[in-house]
Amino acid sequence: MARDILIIGGSSGIGRELAVELAASGDVVHLASRHEDQPPGASANFQTYDVTDKDATLDLPEKLDGLVYCPGTINLKPFGRLSDDDFQHELDVNYLGAVRAIRQAQAALKKAEYASIVLFSTVAVQTGLPFHASISGAKGAVEGLTRSLAAEFSPGVRVNCLALSLTDTPLAGSLLSSDDRRKASADRHPLKRIGDAGEVARTAAFLLGTDSGFMTGQVLQIDGGISTLKML
Repeated sequence: MARDILIIGGSSGIGRELAVELAASGDVVHLASRHEDQPPGASANFQTYDVTDKDATLDLPEKLDGLVYCPGTINLKPFGRLSDDDFQHELDVNYLGAVRAIRQAQAALKKAEYASIVLFSTVAVQTGLPFHASISGAKGAVEGLTRSLAAEFSPGVRVNCLALSLTDTPLAGSLLSSDDRRKASADRHPLKRIGDAGEVARTAAFLLGTDSGFMTGQVLQIDGGISTLKML
C-alpha cells in the first residue's frame, strides 16, 4: 500500500534524492520547500514553505506515514566571529524549524499504523571540530529532540536521526568548489571520500520503512568513519 511521506526541504540535495527513491517505490510524496523544483521522476505534491517563518502552515493529508526534515546550514567561522544572529539562524533552520514541522504533523503521524520521523545532524556534535560552534550547537539540539520525541511518541511513531559528515550536495558546494578542496575533504575521512547524497537518501528510506521497525531514538553516523576511527 502506498504511503504518504512528507519531505521538508525536498527540492535539492538529499531530500531531492529521497523524493525520487520514494516515488519509484510507489509512495505518495509531499514536498514542502521555499523553492519549487520538482525532482525528475518524482511526481510529488508540492507546497511553498519557509521553515524560519513562525506563522507558516503545512497543508497535510489526514494521515502521514513519515516525515523527513532535511533543511540545514553550513556556516563555518571562528567562534569569535559568530554573532548572536548566526547562532539564532542555525537554531531557526536546523532545530526550531523541525520542531514546528513535527508539531503540525504530529496528529497526522499518529493516525498511521507505522509512522517514522527522520531528522539530520552532523558528525561535529559527537566529534569536536573547529569552526563548528554554531552548527554543532543547533544539531546537538536536534539529537536531543530525536531521543526525547522517540520516548514520548513511542510506540506509535519512531524517531531517528542521521549524523552526516561532508556530503556532496548543493549546500556543501562552497567546500567542494575545486579539485584540491574536494581531495582534501576526502582525505580527512578513513574511507578517503566524501558522502554521496543518494546513499544517505537510501538510508533515510530504510529508516522510514518496516525493515527498521525495531529502531527508534537512534543517531546513526554516516561519516566515512571520521567519528570513530583514527588511521595510523
